[in-house]
Amino acid sequence: MITFNNVSKKYMTKTALKDINIELNKGKIIGLVGENGSGKSTTLKLIAGLIQPSKGSVIVNSKKADRRIAKDVTYLSELDEYYSFYNVGQTIEFYASQFPDFNLVKAEEIREFMKLDTNTKLKHLSKGNRGRLKLILTLSRDVPVILLDEPFSGLDPMVRDSIVQGLISFVDLEKQIILITTHEIKEVEMILDEVIAIKDGQFIGHHNVEDLRYTQNMSIVEWMKTLYNE
Repeated sequence: MITFNNVSKKYMTKTALKDINIELNKGKIIGLVGENGSGKSTTLKLIAGLIQPSKGSVIVNSKKADRRIAKDVTYLSELDEYYSFYNVGQTIEFYASQFPDFNLVKAEEIREFMKLDTNTKLKHLSKGNRGRLKLILTLSRDVPVILLDEPFSGLDPMVRDSIVQGLISFVDLEKQIILITTHEIKEVEMILDEVIAIKDGQFIGHHNVEDLRYTQNMSIVEWMKTLYNE
């Protein structure tokens, strides 16, 4: 589903990713974890075709990842750029007009789950509720690859757990793969199948979460500490 062939990415003199080789298959929820600036967001942007590698190739769903890969990828960015004069319902309808694969029925189901009022103007939404809207717009597209960059930022900790668990019911893992970057590692650990640790632009570890838990008796945080201390 997603393949990195000897991929490096440089921004001027800074190396964001270095010599990455990996293959990721559908049917998985994969967490990308690491410090700020480690290369997590760059990895997602390469998959989304928003940037191109300085070296190597990124293949998504048997196609080169460029701007046209948006037909196969839905991407929740850390950026928050919407028409503030639209309300929630109008924003959902606008997205439906832009993406032929946008599922309005699913969008309504997720909106109800997220408890967002369709008539509320975006300029009046809190940061947490804008985050909920971003999840609605991202998860309502019927595409094979779902990329979530810090999707739970700003969400109330009291409801974060229920939202994280609820996401599973809106994803078809027989057809889709999800990559999540997050600092809320403990909250998402319960839904992750695999975890990739990134440090200084390199993938320093890739593990099955269940094996970590039951074979090595380690949480993701404990596993990361061993990697970072080596």
